[in-house]
Formats: sequence, structure tokens, C-alpha cells
Amino acid sequence: MVEQLDRTFAALADPTRRAILGRLRRGPATVGQIAAPFEISLNGVSKHVRVLEEAGLVERKVEGREHHLRLRADPLRKVARYAAGYADFWEGRLDALEQHLRTKRKARR
Repeated sequence: MVEQLDRTFAALADPTRRAILGRLRRGPATVGQIAAPFEISLNGVSKHVRVLEEAGLVERKVEGREHHLRLRADPLRKVARYAAGYADFWEGRLDALEQHLRTKRKARR
């Protein structure tokens, strides 16, 4: 599981790859359709797609000369579960900060 998380986080670290996932969230697309809005070469986009495939975030289906991509959300669910494990920590910290600020406000009055 840790290796999968590492690959997923590494893939998500790049804004171009996050944009590709954002596009695929709307539905499957060809590599050419994915590449159209970017100011990088088709080869450059393909390299990003390969990283996403290696992380298990994208699935490719080849039909003739076209490469169709679709989002695979399972690795993102694992990231969400991992991050949710820290929710109690942050909520506790924010509750403590809120209490501290209330105490300071009362002291000023």
C-alpha cells in the first residue's frame, strides 16, 4: 500500500498531470484530445500519461491508432483515506486554536 501511495502522490505532484486527471474526470478521452489544451508536445503529454498509468490513475485502451484514456479513481480513494487519518489531528489543533483565541478575547475585555 505504501508503494502505491508513493506512486500516486508522485504522479499528483505535477500540475500537468493533475490537469489531465481533471479532464478525464469528465469522461474518457483520446491522448490527442488530452494534449490539445497544453502548450507541450504530444510526446510530452504521453510521458505524463505514462506516469499516471504507472500510478494506476489512468487506463489506456488502444483502438487502431487511437489511444483512449479513462480515469481510474481507486488510487485517489486510497489517498483520501490516508488523508482522512489526519483529520482528527487537524480538527483538534483547530479546536485548540479557537479556544485560545476566545480566551485571549475574554482577557482583553
